[in-house]
Amino acid sequence: MDFIVSGFENLLTWIVNTVDGPLWDVTILLLLGVGMFFTITTGLVQLRLLPRSIQEMWGGRSAEGNSLTPFQAFATGLASRVGVGNIGGVATAIALGGPGAVFWMWITALMGMSSAFAESSLAQLYKTRDPNGMFRGGPAYYITRGLKFKPMAIAFAVTLIFTFGFAFNAVQSNSIVAATSKAWEWDGQYVGVILVIVTGIIISGGVKFIGQVSSKIVPMMALFYLIIAVIILGMNIERVPSVLALIIDSAFDFSAAAGGMFGALVSKTMLMGIKRGLFSNEAGMGSAPNSAATSDAKHPASQGLIQMLGVFVDTMVVCTCTAVIILMSDNYGSDTLKGVELTQTALQYHLGEFGLHFLAFILLLFCYTSIIGNYAYAETNIRYIKNKPWFVWGFRIIVLFFVYFGAVRDGGIVWAFADTVMASMAVINLIAILILAPIVWRLLKDYIRQVKVGQDPVFKIEEHQDLIHRGVDPLIWKSKND
Repeated sequence: MDFIVSGFENLLTWIVNTVDGPLWDVTILLLLGVGMFFTITTGLVQLRLLPRSIQEMWGGRSAEGNSLTPFQAFATGLASRVGVGNIGGVATAIALGGPGAVFWMWITALMGMSSAFAESSLAQLYKTRDPNGMFRGGPAYYITRGLKFKPMAIAFAVTLIFTFGFAFNAVQSNSIVAATSKAWEWDGQYVGVILVIVTGIIISGGVKFIGQVSSKIVPMMALFYLIIAVIILGMNIERVPSVLALIIDSAFDFSAAAGGMFGALVSKTMLMGIKRGLFSNEAGMGSAPNSAATSDAKHPASQGLIQMLGVFVDTMVVCTCTAVIILMSDNYGSDTLKGVELTQTALQYHLGEFGLHFLAFILLLFCYTSIIGNYAYAETNIRYIKNKPWFVWGFRIIVLFFVYFGAVRDGGIVWAFADTVMASMAVINLIAILILAPIVWRLLKDYIRQVKVGQDPVFKIEEHQDLIHRGVDPLIWKSKND
């Protein structure tokens, strides 16, 4: 088994070294450019409708049949967002890019909130029903139906499967091993085997079961982590302003160029912030739309607002708390602490041994729910390519291999592979939502019109007959209004 794992690691290293640099040059342009485009053309939707997004999230707690509620879809999306990116990702960004990397995580999130609204609204609009009555959708579906370009849709589905089904799950298991090894000296191979067993049990229950599990675990674990973070911030409240000032002051240090096509125009600080920001909040990447499509929302824009809120919670709240905690410790510049261990050391600095063990436990929950949330995204796209039981079960076996691979290999190649495949996935999705922008604007306009007259927004397909010819399933939205 070790021979197979080592050979596979060599293959991943070659892939990363060959394509990662040029690919990220393109990704940075698209990620920030498309985010700015939707921010302007939607009239700052991420600021104007942020209160409304909270209302939509708390109000979406019922659904028909096998569908997920809007809240369960939000929790499934948050299960993938809130996790190692908020803990290990922030630590990696600071260790490799300096405190200023956090600023670029903020920028990525603020711009990305509008992209998240666009992609999740489109996913709702173009969703379909599977034979079990479950809603399914996402970029592969709105590319096929809205752009009518199936080769592009298949390319996206394949990159998402590699990103979430394989690479991101390897990152999650790798982080679990790093945290539990530091706190409890658990052996990575044993942890890997246990993760394979419990993950196999959960994912065999399907996407509906994953949504139910996530909706119960995610809010609880996020609350526990934030309570500890608030306690630490309260204990050091006088230092918070200086830490925030340090983040901003360090954001424009271009002394260390990132290389690539941009050369000195992009610093290592900026590149690490954008990479870790995208990994954490996933805005514009095309992942969250897969869970957004599974909900029984009354209006596509409603779920778009809910998923937009997930980006805000992930980066502006959870990631910021982690960053401030790390930067208030005395060892965030260490050469030996570059990931989860850095955050653990910071919590140990503030809370003693309790902090070390607490983070290991909470990260175990964060990462595990991320694994099953990631799987939910990937399964939707596997079923898009070939919805056959044997094909799905074969995919599940490969997922479990990557869970084990991440547990027993070095974090460097695991993170590098994740960076490469998520960039390829984001590029395809960002191009798609940019082309479909007029439909996003129409959905937002229709939603706001109903809100202004005091109505609970409901999408009525009979008022948008032309969209039927652009791939929207009229039966789904007709049943919503009967």
